[in-house]
Amino acid sequence: MDKNTIIGLVIIFLILIGFSYLNRPSEEQRREMMRRDSIARVEQQQRALEAQRLQEERENTEHSATGTSARSTVFAQDSLTEQVFTLENDKIKLNISTRGGRITTVDLKEYCTHDSLPLLLWQEQTSSFGMTFYARNQEINTERFLFVPSTMETALYAKDNAQTLAMRLYADSTKYIEYRYTLAPDSYMADFSIVTHDMGDVIASNSSFLTLHWGVNMPQLEKSKDFESRYTGVYYKFFEDDVEHLSLTSAEDEETLPTKVQWIDFKQQFFSSILITETPFSDILLSSKTSQTNGFIKDAYAEIPLPYNGNPEEKYDMRFFFGPNSFPVLKEYGKDIDLTDVINTGWKWVAWFNKYFVIPIFNFLQNNTSWNYGIIILVLTLIIKIILFPLTYKSYMSSAKMRVLKPQLDEINKKYPADKALEKQQAMMKLYKQAGINPMGGCLPLLLQMPILIALFYFFPGAIELRQQGFLWADDLASYDSIATLPFTIPFYGSHVSLFCLLMTATNIIYTVINYKNQPQNDQMKGMKMMMYLMPIMFLFIFNNYSSGLSYYYFIATLITIFQTWIIRMFVNEEKLLKRIELAKQKPMKKSRFQQRLEEMQKQQQQRLREQQRMRNKK
Repeated sequence: MDKNTIIGLVIIFLILIGFSYLNRPSEEQRREMMRRDSIARVEQQQRALEAQRLQEERENTEHSATGTSARSTVFAQDSLTEQVFTLENDKIKLNISTRGGRITTVDLKEYCTHDSLPLLLWQEQTSSFGMTFYARNQEINTERFLFVPSTMETALYAKDNAQTLAMRLYADSTKYIEYRYTLAPDSYMADFSIVTHDMGDVIASNSSFLTLHWGVNMPQLEKSKDFESRYTGVYYKFFEDDVEHLSLTSAEDEETLPTKVQWIDFKQQFFSSILITETPFSDILLSSKTSQTNGFIKDAYAEIPLPYNGNPEEKYDMRFFFGPNSFPVLKEYGKDIDLTDVINTGWKWVAWFNKYFVIPIFNFLQNNTSWNYGIIILVLTLIIKIILFPLTYKSYMSSAKMRVLKPQLDEINKKYPADKALEKQQAMMKLYKQAGINPMGGCLPLLLQMPILIALFYFFPGAIELRQQGFLWADDLASYDSIATLPFTIPFYGSHVSLFCLLMTATNIIYTVINYKNQPQNDQMKGMKMMMYLMPIMFLFIFNNYSSGLSYYYFIATLITIFQTWIIRMFVNEEKLLKRIELAKQKPMKKSRFQQRLEEMQKQQQQRLREQQRMRNKK
């Protein structure tokens, strides 16, 4: 690529960037569009909640006509009114209603949605939590009853003051079901326990379990609903075993787990609601389906049998984690129960690179510098490329050796016809051996780098540290960047233009041109030329909706690779390289095991051909 071509490409990109900059919406227009989107979303949610409230009122009316008197014989509800209590610290705020004695709202105070609204993991009308069982020939759902607040006090909790709230559903003055919540200061974890007290003659005598049900409509919290959906689902941890999840791509999935489960996570891209049990759950039912309500991603549901023996008092100890999917945070709260595995760091054969290399370096740079996250990604990329430089150098040198030997390889191709493929292969291997070339020397370094590329493909979209962090024109490195909004949608591409994705594509095309020229030219390479140029174009469509931090990483990583290739090329003289190869060919060569096997195969083939020829002559 000559100087004029490079200057032309630079000018074209400057024109495109300038055009995009001049035609982008003003800051006032962007704020107005965001405000309108926020208002529309809130109005839509309010309409959905109002419709659900009216439906519940109708159901309550029906129940009051058919069964209120019967229910009141189980749990007295006279003169009780609904109240809402709050447990709150610097990190989370929990609203707990006497209606069902349950958590109705979970507010993560340190975070907000992409459109600057409070980040609510649970909302009253789009979540459910309670127990169902039979009592005195009736099916009881605790969510329909009013609990009585027993205590609202400050208690001693692990050397720090913690807020404790107990809610009781009374069958009479001595018989009750209690929900107890305890929230410590500066914690994402809330202790939760269920106690049944003297309920043996209230709960049906043939009941061997109480069913705990938990459902949440998981709201949209990020800019791209489709992209967020890929990372949203139901996760669970088998007792002393792996972390698994329901399908993240199916419209609907359901599974019954007969084996012991230690925790259940209604996980979103960057945040989790995790129910952890001290005594593993068994025979639980989990389901997940794509939400049909605007502003919500998926509807998650869990049905958990709690063993019941009719004892005077039975207790079920659990914990709720409401917080970010941050590797250090999850490690702090659940290292011994593998909470960190809810973060998708990739397949097991690549996850190790994220866990033991990328995340520690990223966290170190984050904690020990005041740099912008774009600079942290740049430094992280430089570290990775420096470590991988020996592989880049080896790959280039292997290609260079193959290139200078091309005339000799062409002579071998001409010397041996197509029916002597084995002999041709043997001659080529002999030449490679004499020249000290590994035929896979150019491919192996690239293959060794693939796990790293794949690992980072998983790291950036799941890194909450990048969420809502701006860099240059990108306002959120965890989501796509957009320099222009199209008046139409391009299939597989979208309706916006990501500049980082365009820059990544451009550098990949440039690198492909350079790499193609560095390869020995033959018919096989000419056949691959179209595929080589097609891959960057495919990336343009794939990455346009991905994390801008990921596109930015691939962009600068490819730039650095181009620079490294240019530096190597400056210091490698191919004429001297060919002379060194010719000198190496003159040295005595010991046959490798592979060559010995190849020669043996050739002898056997020649023997078979002679036998076949003798048989034909006899006929």
